[in-house]
Amino acid sequence: MNNADKQYLNIAESILNNGYYGQNRTGVATYKLPHQIMQFDLSKEFPILTTKFVAFKTAVKELLWIYRDQSNDVRKLQQQNVHIWDEWMTEDGTIGKAYGYQIAKFKQVDKLINTIKTDPQNRRMIMSMWNIEDLPDMALQPCCYQTLWDVQGDKLNCMLVQRSGDIPLGVPFNMCQYAVLVHLIAQVTGLKPGLFTHVINNAHIYVNQIEGVKLQLTRRNQVYDAPKLWVNPEIKNFYNFTIDDIRLINYKHHPKISMEVAV
Repeated sequence: MNNADKQYLNIAESILNNGYYGQNRTGVATYKLPHQIMQFDLSKEFPILTTKFVAFKTAVKELLWIYRDQSNDVRKLQQQNVHIWDEWMTEDGTIGKAYGYQIAKFKQVDKLINTIKTDPQNRRMIMSMWNIEDLPDMALQPCCYQTLWDVQGDKLNCMLVQRSGDIPLGVPFNMCQYAVLVHLIAQVTGLKPGLFTHVINNAHIYVNQIEGVKLQLTRRNQVYDAPKLWVNPEIKNFYNFTIDDIRLINYKHHPKISMEVAV
């Protein structure tokens, strides 16, 4: 069975069966479970769901916006026909001091790449967007807020820590886009992708998403093989990656399941 679908659907089913019901800042109730973990060996499989369509290119465009462009300007996404941040765009067209702003502020990508190359056994290789001083100035405080990096031989490992995970909508994006990030960082540091561990502190399903999740669970015995990720091998500078340098090969999937996002 496709490992990504298996781990993801196990979490989704467990939330529906055992989740804690409660309210939250959005006004739409959720069922939630704490401390959910998925782990993938990226040398063996690229983790993207096949039991429903995941908009891979949109997810990668968002990833590049955060880590390559290091931007908080929603208009740059809109120019690429990406509208996932429209609901949080402020009057100046940005999301405030969130996400890419924090990556740029502390030159976090450059520091990470340099440390991997020059001191690979360093145990302080962390990129974090949880800047307490700037939290009040963020339109949405980061959900995927921290990555921790590790080198083991010729493999690059990464742990993603996510404080809040919308299982039906956000997490399918996050699990595949951060797997892409590991591939990109590995390529420009001369390493191979290794383990990707995804930790979600509050994994939840909104009550208006339950029927969509149940539909997806009916497909768990009809998964497709995982696709292959292709990254242009000619790119050696992280900032030279474009959306055309990253694509999936043989991504077979079930139809899209439309669900609402809670703002």
